[in-house]
Amino acid sequence: MHWLSDGDGDRPVSRTQSTTHSHPSGHNLLISADGVPISAVHHPDAARDLAFVVAHGFTGSWRRPKVAAVMAALNGYGGVVGFDFRGHGASGGQSTVGDREVLDLDAAVAWARELGYRRIATVGFSMGGSVVVRHAALHGGVQAVVAVSAPARWYYRGTPPMRRLHHAIDRRLGRAVTRVVLRTRVSGKRWNPVPQAPKDLVGRISPVPLLIVHGDRDAYFPVDHPEQLYAAAREPKELWIEAGLGHAENAVGPELVKRIGEWAARSALR
Repeated sequence: MHWLSDGDGDRPVSRTQSTTHSHPSGHNLLISADGVPISAVHHPDAARDLAFVVAHGFTGSWRRPKVAAVMAALNGYGGVVGFDFRGHGASGGQSTVGDREVLDLDAAVAWARELGYRRIATVGFSMGGSVVVRHAALHGGVQAVVAVSAPARWYYRGTPPMRRLHHAIDRRLGRAVTRVVLRTRVSGKRWNPVPQAPKDLVGRISPVPLLIVHGDRDAYFPVDHPEQLYAAAREPKELWIEAGLGHAENAVGPELVKRIGEWAARSALR
């Protein structure tokens, strides 16, 4: 995972301005701080001041059934904002596979604030899990962070699925297949400079509560990834290693999402 659309790396960019446009198809277009249109949707909850901002995994979208199911379950605990990362779904731009995506999340968090929510919990899966960690450390502005199936470090190739992923995104043909088959547009530019990995930034999240969730049957990232994140994080923090759980939003069920919603609703009050 080593793409970058420009050379800004971890240098903070000014927070996203209020720029939201309705789209005829029913979603909203946000504009990230670096000018990328980001497709987003809002499921309101007028009775609560908490919003969940859901960050999908690589090749995902807020329209995908598994992501939609997570959003629907979290809607029982607050409002929900879903969005497509750059290069995914109806958003513009190209994926940088976890780097510039912090600006997409920041645009979604800013929109949740504009909608009137006082408390924001970011919930990310896989690539999205790395993004919520990096966003909370670099930009802040949230009251709780949940990283599900997130990598702790870059360039991991220790499992067959990750070797296949790198084979796809490291090569022009692989990126073409990813664009056509998975409808995900990946930048061919290498990271320059290499952004700080989640494990190197997670300690900055404190005092915002952090929940790390991982399955002991995750085929992409073994449990040393969440353990490394947890060890580097500061209190308040929790680590849930879920027996029998696979990878990211495709593996989580309603009971686990319910527990996450309850944790965030409770923790975001601190």
